[in-house]
Amino acid sequence: MADLNGKVAVVTGASRGVGRGVAEGLAEAGATVYITGRSQSLEEPPQERTIQATASAVDALGGRGIAVAVDHNIDAEVAALFEQVAEEQGRLDVLVNNVYKIPDPPAWGGGFWEHPISVWDDQCGVGLRGYYVASVFAAPLMIARKCGLIVNISSGGGSDYAFSASYGVCKSGVERMAKDMAIELMPYDVTALSLRPGAVKTEFILDAVATGSINFDLGNAESPRFTGRCIAALAMDPDKLEKSGGVFQVSELAKEYRFTDPDKE
Repeated sequence: MADLNGKVAVVTGASRGVGRGVAEGLAEAGATVYITGRSQSLEEPPQERTIQATASAVDALGGRGIAVAVDHNIDAEVAALFEQVAEEQGRLDVLVNNVYKIPDPPAWGGGFWEHPISVWDDQCGVGLRGYYVASVFAAPLMIARKCGLIVNISSGGGSDYAFSASYGVCKSGVERMAKDMAIELMPYDVTALSLRPGAVKTEFILDAVATGSINFDLGNAESPRFTGRCIAALAMDPDKLEKSGGVFQVSELAKEYRFTDPDKE
């Protein structure tokens, strides 16, 4: 299979967590990666957990990282991002919809009637609507070249209860979105699918474990870059259109594509 040199990706919400891991996995394959988020650092070297820090990591791993500050609640900023990609690159090969807003305070348990209504807006406004808006602006760039890959980052919450009712709606929604987008994109040879990482050692989880606010088995958890390697493998698969509309577990695709978790090598 070919590598991703010369290919262009956008990863939303990539200052940290799974988004950063995705950007790093694409970088290992040589891709140019546009990294979006709100957390910025103008220092040199940049502070961690910022889009500039992720861009630096992409550069160090062999790709080209381009940090673009985007608030995914503001459609005009999302539109400007893809206009920038079109102007600078003239193509878009991969969109990874990952942006998500962790509710403040986090909705770990209890009934939905006990949560602030803002919990719904945080999760479904950014983590569901944000996926749709980015896809609206990305699709024409892919359709024009009759190729491309849109990946919606989901979780087991897409089918089973996790955290809260609003979280489940968000994750099941992104999976249904990819399924229906796949139907509409099929005539243009553009792939859309959903991807479920397992338990991932994100900064949020590591912080929560350190403070004792959650119980989490770090020994069996995945690194964020494991998901990135999965998406790189999908992007390089000449037959990826056959997977369009599907929901896939990262660990299962690792067996098919034979990539490994860098934390377990």
